[in-house]
Amino acid sequence: MDAEKTSRFVRLQVELILEVTDEDELTQAAVNRLAGDPEVTEAERAHAESAVTEDTEEALASLVDPFSLVSGVPGVELQQASWSSEQIDYDPDSPEWDLGEDDRSDDDEEDGIG
Repeated sequence: MDAEKTSRFVRLQVELILEVTDEDELTQAAVNRLAGDPEVTEAERAHAESAVTEDTEEALASLVDPFSLVSGVPGVELQQASWSSEQIDYDPDSPEWDLGEDDRSDDDEEDGIG
C-alpha cells in the first residue's frame, strides 16, 4: 500500500471482562483517586463521588485510564478515547463468550479474514 494513501490513524478495540471480587475496595479506590486529583473542583468531586459510590460500574470506569495503556508505546499519540462498563451475566464455559467471534463483519469473511 502506498504510504500516502494509508491513514495514520488506527482504531484499537479492546474488550475486557473483569470479575469484581471486592466492591468496597473498588469503590474506595475510585473515591481515593478523586480525592487526590487537584484538577477536580469540589462540586465535580461531590458529583463524581456520588456516582462511584452508587454504581460499581461507574467506579471501575473512573479508574480505567486509556492513556496509561498506550503512553509507553513508541511512535503513537492518543487522539481520542471512549470507554464504558456494564454489569453482565458471564459464563466462561459458554461458547458464546469466545472473544472476537462476533466482532467479524461479513466484509472480513468475504475478504478471507477470520
